[in-house]
Amino acid sequence: MRILITGICGFVGSQLALGLLARQPGVSIVGIDSLIRRGSELHRQTLIDAGIKIIHGDVRCASDLESLGPVDWVIDAAANPSVLAGVDGRTSSRQLVEHNLAGTVNLLEYCKLHRAGLVILSTSRVYSVNALLDVPLTLRDNAFVPDTTKPMPAGCSSQGVTEDFSTTAPITLYGATKLSSEVLALEYGQVFNLPIIVNRCGVMAGAGQLGTAEQGIFSFWVRAHALKRPLKYIGFAGQGQQVRDAFHPDDLAELLLKQFARPTEASGVWNVGGGSDNAMSLAQLTRWCDERSSPHPVASEPAPRPMDVPWLVMDSARVRQRFDWAPKLSLTHILEQILAHHRQRPDWLDRCRPL
Repeated sequence: MRILITGICGFVGSQLALGLLARQPGVSIVGIDSLIRRGSELHRQTLIDAGIKIIHGDVRCASDLESLGPVDWVIDAAANPSVLAGVDGRTSSRQLVEHNLAGTVNLLEYCKLHRAGLVILSTSRVYSVNALLDVPLTLRDNAFVPDTTKPMPAGCSSQGVTEDFSTTAPITLYGATKLSSEVLALEYGQVFNLPIIVNRCGVMAGAGQLGTAEQGIFSFWVRAHALKRPLKYIGFAGQGQQVRDAFHPDDLAELLLKQFARPTEASGVWNVGGGSDNAMSLAQLTRWCDERSSPHPVASEPAPRPMDVPWLVMDSARVRQRFDWAPKLSLTHILEQILAHHRQRPDWLDRCRPL
């Protein structure tokens, strides 16, 4: 089996490549990466040492795909992954669309040419901001949790949101590019008889993540806390009670191999995340960090940012039942890995910080 991974020098792409190599003897992996994200070069040599061929190219440029040759599967891990992309005053909305949607068009044409299957690594942020704000919440141990004594929106329970949850706009510009990519890819699959797997991933986290305050929050927070850098709870009364779940890309690699083995059955949309057992609020994350080093105060900014949501947890029941899959690495284990990596590489956060 030959696999192309786009964005291979990012955290998710690199970890998937190494995880697939470890699990599938004889697999051949080639990767393409533009290396435009600061820090992505930190993974490049590790991948080369593992025998993976790395092509310096950009999925926005169709000609960069022409020399790659045929593959059996494409895993699209190339994206601008920030929910603030295109609206933060530092990034371009046009470039966001070119990266996350125009790049998908080029990959779909490549898959059509070589009869390859495509895995879209989508996001939990395709789900409606307004519907998420309508989820009734209560507080438990300094974290928002669904209030199951009240009516819940369709596709939502105490276990998280399912694939049936609303995707009605607004969903952020970032979410809109990913949802559009999903729809387009599924149409290509139908028209050209290609296996198309859409994995809507919750937050992914791990030791080598290129974390920032807008993306890779668990890695960023652990490292910034250890360095005693300024941290701030933004929105929702400024108490840090907003909650996300997380899982490691190595667990995603295991799922992908199960999906590759059953391509027809795997084609479609799947929620993939850490779930309610691997969810944590920022306040709880701060407490975890305080217990492992000296306490570090966190500032408060009560006013929420546009498009922020207080609680978003992925319910992966369908993929668990269909493919007998669940994340093996707990969130606390992932956090321990991040902290250990930070102690070995205390310069990591600065090397990944946008200029």
